[in-house]
This record gives sequence, structure tokens and C-alpha cells, in this order.
Amino acid sequence: MAAKEQQQHGVILDQDQFCCSICLDLLKEPVTIQCGHSYCRGCIEICWDQEEEKKKKGFYSCPQCRKSFTPRPVFYKTNMLAEVVEKLKKTDGQEAAPSAALAHAGPADVACDFCTGSRPNKASMSCLTCMASYCASHLQPHYSIPVLQRHKLVSATAPLQDKICSKHDKLMEIYCKTDRMCLCYLCTIDEHKHHNTVSAAAERGEEEKQLVASQHKVQQRAQEREGEVKELSQAVEDLKCSAQTAVQACEKIFSELISSFQRRCSEVKQRIRDQEQTAVDKAGNMLLQLKEEIAKLRRRDTELEQLSHDADHIHFIQAFQSLCSPCESVDLSVVVYPLRYFRDVSDSVSDLRIKLERILKDTWPGICSTVSTVDVLLPPEPTTRTDFLTYCCPLTFDVNSAHRYLSLSKDNRRVTKTSTETVYPLHSDRFIRVSQVLCREGLSRRCYWEVKWDVARTLSVAVSYKNISRMSGSSEFGSNAQSWSLQHSLNGYCFRHNNAETKVSGHCSYKVGVYLDYQAGTLAFYDVSGTMTLLHKVQTTFTQPVYPGLGLTSYGDCRHPNSAELMKLW
Repeated sequence: MAAKEQQQHGVILDQDQFCCSICLDLLKEPVTIQCGHSYCRGCIEICWDQEEEKKKKGFYSCPQCRKSFTPRPVFYKTNMLAEVVEKLKKTDGQEAAPSAALAHAGPADVACDFCTGSRPNKASMSCLTCMASYCASHLQPHYSIPVLQRHKLVSATAPLQDKICSKHDKLMEIYCKTDRMCLCYLCTIDEHKHHNTVSAAAERGEEEKQLVASQHKVQQRAQEREGEVKELSQAVEDLKCSAQTAVQACEKIFSELISSFQRRCSEVKQRIRDQEQTAVDKAGNMLLQLKEEIAKLRRRDTELEQLSHDADHIHFIQAFQSLCSPCESVDLSVVVYPLRYFRDVSDSVSDLRIKLERILKDTWPGICSTVSTVDVLLPPEPTTRTDFLTYCCPLTFDVNSAHRYLSLSKDNRRVTKTSTETVYPLHSDRFIRVSQVLCREGLSRRCYWEVKWDVARTLSVAVSYKNISRMSGSSEFGSNAQSWSLQHSLNGYCFRHNNAETKVSGHCSYKVGVYLDYQAGTLAFYDVSGTMTLLHKVQTTFTQPVYPGLGLTSYGDCRHPNSAELMKLW
């Protein structure tokens, strides 16, 4: 609105052109000196009063252009300029508007020591020579007066009182390395007399080196974190893509399974209907033939009944010979099935359902466990058995890998060392030289399982790559680079890998837990007979999925067969 009124009067006034260069406010009682610069009467008088008191040279200079005057000029009010300033004040609706650069000091700010009133301005600089803080308005003499220009100014970031020694009321310009604190020069004479002291500037130089080093570490850490952020963000995107792909793949697989079951359902229903029609048609043909034969026999019976009442002896004899001849009949063998019919079909389909439900029951926990282990961030290492059990996975022995002197239970979770051979079909995965067996499941994530055995002179709890040798003597778990084995014997535990043996201390029990962190390359064995106790832990790098395995190299006696079992934890 003010600009609009000024335009109507044909002139646009810039308020900054009518501000005093000393106080930075609109001119108050404006006066103009011989060089043409204008100031507030009070500001220029204070400025020259300080200059006269300190220099006592009898000449005075303009704070802006530095032009000197002798003697001290006499001020006269510039009436026209005063009228313009008054109009500016009225136009802006304020009597004494502060400069836009000034702001009132807040609770956390350093206040100007020269501002009067209840709301002093915020100090921009502090003078370590004057021991005072100044706002931009009151700081102007330090820039314009030569003697003040030599004062040491610092940013008013903290109250000056924090830089003053509370005991001697002096500026703390010295740093005590002994007590790690700032102090004034008088403190070095008293209680810090024999301490290692340096100037605050020197200490700052030393600490600036540390600051640079710290800054470098911070920047390096920030870069590392930025890299981690980028990596994590990419991992989240990859996880989302992987999840979407997995959902689509699972949906497709289950849809195909449903379609397959629907086709099989339609097929078996059609087969039942076709077989029903075939059997009905066959039985219908048989019924027609039987009914035709029955009709013939009825007619013959009627003829014979009539003949029995015939009184003509000659006709009786002649007709009887023709009627007594056998009736033409098809040799029909009628044997009806017992009353079951398609019940066997229903029973077969019911058996299929039971088998599928059993397969689903056995494999579903593994699927759920696999899903639950997928994450962007690797969770912390488990510490309690409850934590470990969250990574349990269903395991079963692979019958195609079992040595011929090993016998597997029906559910393929228990293996027994026998003194007689078990008849197994030939298979390339079967161990020939060593009595051991691998599981069917290959592991490439976090997994936990437990093995329990009864009596064993020597037993190996192991993990192995699929490509471990099956024929040679070096196929024993732990005697090659493809397997890692914890062996239990009467002498205690030992760990073996690549034919190197490490003695393992610990209480010999008959129950061991195995924890695998494939990504971290961690393999750990625990005694779980009581509380979980770490027996041995190895750090390596796995390059292939690993398969749990067991080795039984002695069979004991007939009363106590040597056997071991994969515990069902799921």
C-alpha cells in the first residue's frame, strides 16, 4: 500500500537510503557534515566524542569516507531530510522501525550489551578487548573507528561470561593440558603454576588436527552409512521383486496343481461313468438273453402241459419226441460280483488323499520355515534354545545315500548300524566304503537340528557338500575338504575337516544340536542334554548347499544296536 501511494506521488523511496550508517536505523534528527554524508545527531556526536577522548589529535573523520575535519564541525539540522524521514516513518506506520537485519534476542541468544529497554537485540559479535557483545547497530564503530578496528572480534555464539575466569575476572586465554581446562594468565601463577600450559590458540591448533581427523572419520562413516543406505534400499527393492516373483510362481504352481487335480477328478468321474455304462450295457444284454430263454422255456412248459392231457396215444408219442429235444440256448454264465462295485475306487482316492496330506504335512513346515527366514536385515545370532528352535527345519535321510550296513526307519529319521547287509537298489549316491548317510535336504540358509543317539563307540554328526566322494576311503566325513564333522567316541569329542583334527573339550552326552548360518559361514555344535553349551564353532565360507549327515562306524551288540535319530523339532 505504501509503495502504491508513493507511485501516485510520482516517486519511489528506498528506506535504506535514509538509514544512519552507524546505528543502521532511520535517521533521528538527521545532520549532514561537510563531506555530504548524513547521520543521526546523537550517533555522530557519540562517535566523535569517543574519537576525541582516545586520540586527542584535534581532527575528526567521517565514519564512511574517512575525510578529516578540523576543528570539530558544528551540526545543523537538515530540515528537508528530516521531513522525508518523518514521512517514511508515517508511511510505514512506525515511529522508529529497526533495521531488517536486527532481531530481538531469544532465550538461547547472546543479547547486545548496549541495547536499552526490555527487549535487547541479538548480538552478532563479541569484542574480547571491550569484553562486551554488540548487535549490528552498536557494532558499527568497531568497523569505522580506527582504534576500535584493532579490537579482537569473535562471533557471539556464547555469552562472554563463559570465556571469563570466575576467580580472577580475566579472559581465559590459556589452556592447561594437565587439568584439560581453559584458564586466565593469573591462574598459571596460582594453582596451575607447575602445570603444562599453552595458549588457547596453540591448543586449538592441536585440537584442529584432531578435528580434521575426526571429521575425516565422520565423513568416512557417513559415506559408509550412505553406502549401507543404498545397499539396504536396493535390497528392499530386490526383496519386493523377489516376493512378487515368488507369489506369481507359487500362484502358478498351485493353480497348476488345482487344475491337475480338477482334471484327475474329471477323468476319474468320467472313467466311473464309462465303466458304469459298459457294465450296465453288458448286464442289459445278458438280461435280454436271459428273458428270451425264459420265454422259450415257458412256451415249452405250456406245450408239455397240454401234451400231458392229450388222449390220442399216437399223437402223444409223435409230439413228445419233438418236445423232449433240448431247447436252443446260448451258454450263459452269470456270476455277480460281491456288493462293493466302485467302493474300491473311492478307497483308492481316499488313500491318495491320505498320502498327499502326509506329504503336505511333512513338507509344509519346511516351506513355512523357508519363508520365515527371508529378510532384508540379517537377524542377530540366536542365544537360547528357543531362539535356535525358530530355525529348525524338517530333515530326513536319503535312502539312496545310505551304506548297505545301515538301516533306516520307516519315516527315514532314524538310522541303525547293522551286522548284516540291507538290500538297497544300486545308486550313484550310495556310500560304498564308509557307514554313513546324508539327508535329502540341501541347506543354504540359517538352520538348526538336533541329533540323539543311544550307545555309540564312534559317531559322526556332519555336514557335507553333495559332491563328496562315495567310493573311496577318503569319503569319510571330515577327512576331505567337502565335509565338516564332530566325532563322538569313548575318548570324547573331536572336530575334523580336510583330514585335520581338533580336540574338543566338553561333557560327552548323547544329544547334540547343530546350528548352520550359511550366509555368515558359521557352523556350531552344542551340547543340548541340559542347558545349551557350545562345544565347537567354525568359521568358513560355503560355496555349495550343505547336507546334514551321520556316520556310524560300530554296531555295538544285539542288545544295544548302534543307532541315531534326527529329532523332530517342528
